[in-house]
Order: sequence, then C-alpha cells, then structure tokens
Amino acid sequence: MNIYIDTSALIAILAEDDKYHRLAKEIWIELLEQKASLVCNNYTLLETFSLIQNRYGIHILSKFQNLAVPALHIRWLTVEEHNIAVENVLHTNRRHLSLVDCSSFASMRRLGIHKAFTFDKHFAEQGFECLPDF
Repeated sequence: MNIYIDTSALIAILAEDDKYHRLAKEIWIELLEQKASLVCNNYTLLETFSLIQNRYGIHILSKFQNLAVPALHIRWLTVEEHNIAVENVLHTNRRHLSLVDCSSFASMRRLGIHKAFTFDKHFAEQGFECLPDF
C-alpha cells in the first residue's frame, strides 16, 4: 500500500509539542508495522527540512535524517509536475494553498496514490483519502 506522507505529519511525528504528536506517532508506527510504502516528493522533503531546522535545530534535523528519511520513498518532481503545481497555485488564487501542497497533489496523481498521511485539510479538499480521517 502506497501512502503519501505530508510535512504536517512528519513534523507532528518528531515534535513532542505538536498538538497531533501522539496521534501521528501511533499512525507512523502502525504504517511501519504494516510495511506501507511511505512516499513523498523532494519539495515535501525540502519543506520539512527547512521547518525542522528553523523550529527545532540541527540536532532534531539530524534525528529526522537518520531515523525518518530512510523509511521514505522520495520521488523527484518532474518538470511537468512542477508546472502543474504552479498552475494550480495561480489558478486557485488561495493564499494558504502552497506550491509544496500542489506539488504533492501532482505527484500523488502521477503515482496513482489515493491516500495521504497528513493533518492538512487541503488533501481532503482535493479528493484524497486522509490518515487520520477528517
């Protein structure tokens, strides 16, 4: 089973002060036990690195790199996916719908992934099934 993992879930897994930490950790462990294929694209990874480094520092970033990243299948965005994501950001004209989110949607559609581990409601708005269910 392929599951797309979003920045919001990755941060929640690591950050004990995140309001979703406990739930995120439970879902993460369950997915690992099920041997789910946890997929994200390089834009999501970049966003996650940046946020962890900025909010929590290099020590936590190192922990993320050594413990979480090896469990992920990183898919590199194609030029076409990037262009689709940019078009979506500009077309929807929504301030809080990011290029990274739109790149995730493009990657999920290209890869045929229908489920996302996320705490971002934009995924459900785009018609994807979400863990946890909103």
